[in-house]
Amino acid sequence: MLGFESNEDEDALHSVKFIEDVPMIMIVEIGRTEMEVQEILNLKKGNLVVFEKIVGEPMCIVVGDRLMARGEIVVVNERYGVRISEVTRPEEKIGERRE
Repeated sequence: MLGFESNEDEDALHSVKFIEDVPMIMIVEIGRTEMEVQEILNLKKGNLVVFEKIVGEPMCIVVGDRLMARGEIVVVNERYGVRISEVTRPEEKIGERRE
């Protein structure tokens, strides 16, 4: 049948449209570090916490506990943003590196 969508196609489209306006939290991970509780309790204003990532290294973009993309931090009108540079595969995990 030319020109007609199957019921499966219509159902899939309806399912996607149904959830398009559901709010989700997006997290951009700048870095992680491991610290002992005593070190955290001793933090004071002006202390420096060093992360493993270097300037220009891709940042992880996580939506709903799933790695969705990687990007780089940018400044737009004095606010931080993320420029997406890579969309990840569904099976890819946070912190995993592509070869």
